[in-house]
Amino acid sequence: QLQLVESGGGLVQPGGSLRLSCQASRFTLSYFAIGWFRQAPGKEREGVSCISISGNSSDYADSVKDRFLISRDNAKNTVYLQMNSLKPEDTAVYYCASSPMCSRFISTFRSWGQGTQVTVSS
Repeated sequence: QLQLVESGGGLVQPGGSLRLSCQASRFTLSYFAIGWFRQAPGKEREGVSCISISGNSSDYADSVKDRFLISRDNAKNTVYLQMNSLKPEDTAVYYCASSPMCSRFISTFRSWGQGTQVTVSS
């Protein structure tokens, strides 16, 4: 099973930026679409963004459009989530997951990382 590892989370003030990274161990990410998800305390896990295998197509949740940017560097076996203009409501544990293709159905994402905490607070 593909092992994914997220990094880059932390504490940031409102309006600040963070860049999350998703890396794979033992397998290449370039064969998979990669999605970013988040889960805040007491809330369901929600999709944030997804990037296709080629990197030519990406989707975003309405709540993060124009603020977040997903990208991939297959040579580095890494997918990034650049998060700008962060708001307190972006506070959550962020996960990356792999899928044969981007989908709005979370069940299509089979391999998950352990998550990285993002806290937006002054």
